[in-house]
Amino acid sequence: MPHPNDSSLRSFIDVDPASDFPIQNLPYGVFSTAANPTQRVGVAIGNYVLDLWELEQDSRLDVGPLGVFSAPSLNPFMALGPKVWAKTRARISELLRSDHPELRDNKELRDRALVPMTEVTLHMPVQVSGYTDFYSSKEHATNVGVMFRGKDNALQPNWLYMPIGYNGRASTVVVSGTKVKRPRGQLKPPTADVPSFAPCRRLDFELEMGVVVGQAAPMGGMLTEQQAEEMIFGFVLLNDWSARDIQQWEYVPLGPFLAKAFATSISPWIVTREALEPFRLQGPEQSPAPLDYLKQDKPQNYSVELDVALRAAGANAPASISRTNFKYMYWSSVQQLMHHASGGCAMNVGDLLGSGTISGPEKDQRGSLLEISWNGTEPVELPGGTKRSFLEDGDSLVMRGWCQGDGYRVGFGEVEGTILPAE
Repeated sequence: MPHPNDSSLRSFIDVDPASDFPIQNLPYGVFSTAANPTQRVGVAIGNYVLDLWELEQDSRLDVGPLGVFSAPSLNPFMALGPKVWAKTRARISELLRSDHPELRDNKELRDRALVPMTEVTLHMPVQVSGYTDFYSSKEHATNVGVMFRGKDNALQPNWLYMPIGYNGRASTVVVSGTKVKRPRGQLKPPTADVPSFAPCRRLDFELEMGVVVGQAAPMGGMLTEQQAEEMIFGFVLLNDWSARDIQQWEYVPLGPFLAKAFATSISPWIVTREALEPFRLQGPEQSPAPLDYLKQDKPQNYSVELDVALRAAGANAPASISRTNFKYMYWSSVQQLMHHASGGCAMNVGDLLGSGTISGPEKDQRGSLLEISWNGTEPVELPGGTKRSFLEDGDSLVMRGWCQGDGYRVGFGEVEGTILPAE
């Protein structure tokens, strides 16, 4: 049987070469319809969602415990482990192949199992157990350091030795399309003697990728490179909304708190690690060499094209304001996971790791408005003469990501959020 990543594979469903969801992708998500409001697991294929619960009931999929795909999250399926993930993806690929008649020629089953995208509501794909956000782009960390500490002290001494991160809030991780209320907090501009409590005035986005952890690791242990890699179920687009003025006042000495706790948006489709395998590559050279527990024997970065578009309040269409690539990340997702567990921290099924803001070496590759507008001193010019230094009420932000193959693309869909006024 051909491998699911084979570039020559074609589905019996017509898929546009520019679609994010060819047969080489098969990302997982959770969906419902007006006709059946039960949340259940599906796979994206072209302009359709393949209902895995329908296939499971019809005995076309056998993953073990019956009802895994009728759950309102992917956590029960992820808990079954990498061998089941690979077997299931191969079976779904077989059912969708243009030369395989089992589903193609079964009209009754096709009508039940293939749901047009226009008819579905997408939900959170996972129940997030814990959320950790990292700070692993050298370009981003350098830009921020230059802004606030000067060129000579841009990177803190520990940055080149370990992936820097902090524990965020799983309770406010939301799916794409969820509107985001402007946060409130303590603000203390440099000109003020005392802080005030008010809505954030410097609201920002952060372009990130999220790692979905699909296997647990016990408290007190450590992870090898292979163990960490096998624990990663897949990746999502992630927007870690940030209140820069709240963060500026609160982050010393313990780091971000309310400035990052009000919302983190993720895309509804999880692209599996296996689907990204053809796009794996070597990341930037790490100097000094990582300590032994962080060393990698093989490439652990991925070439994922990323685009950020901003639709200003009242505008008819979004305008692209950043274009970069996941390949620039200095610390890989595997290193982040190895470091996370190295101190004895237990990892759970459904844990989410944010990559940290993804910025490239060029000005148009910066992954936040803080960098793009250089802390507000160089506002972004949008169509119609509109300018933005930070996000305003009514603004909508859309992030997209994809890997370009030979005649197909493996994409993530999008993660979108619109800013509502503070209460």
